[in-house]
Amino acid sequence: MFTEELRYEWVTEIFKSEPNVSALIYEGLTVECCQRVGANFILRGIRYVNDFEYEKAIADMNRSLDNNIETVFLTCLPQYTSVASTLVRDVIRHNGDVTPFLPEVVSRSLSKKRESERTKS
Repeated sequence: MFTEELRYEWVTEIFKSEPNVSALIYEGLTVECCQRVGANFILRGIRYVNDFEYEKAIADMNRSLDNNIETVFLTCLPQYTSVASTLVRDVIRHNGDVTPFLPEVVSRSLSKKRESERTKS
């Protein structure tokens, strides 16, 4: 729904005041990307037990490919447990209000896009 470049812009803007955070777009295996940039940790978010099972399988595979790269799981705040990208995209497709679920920079960007589409019509 959103290009890699746009998502990259959003992440870069969101973390612009965090000098230790950077973003990149890559293809291929995540562990190979980590090796190229010298990263030893992968941060993954989990909401439910089934997220953990899925993410653990990925972490185990990554560890088997390179045991110097560790995956760290972060749990979300309870109020965001039910928020899933699939659900948010569905609300966006149907012109619903997703501002409570998005960072400000993403909300502004989507508002500008909607306004631009309205003026074209």
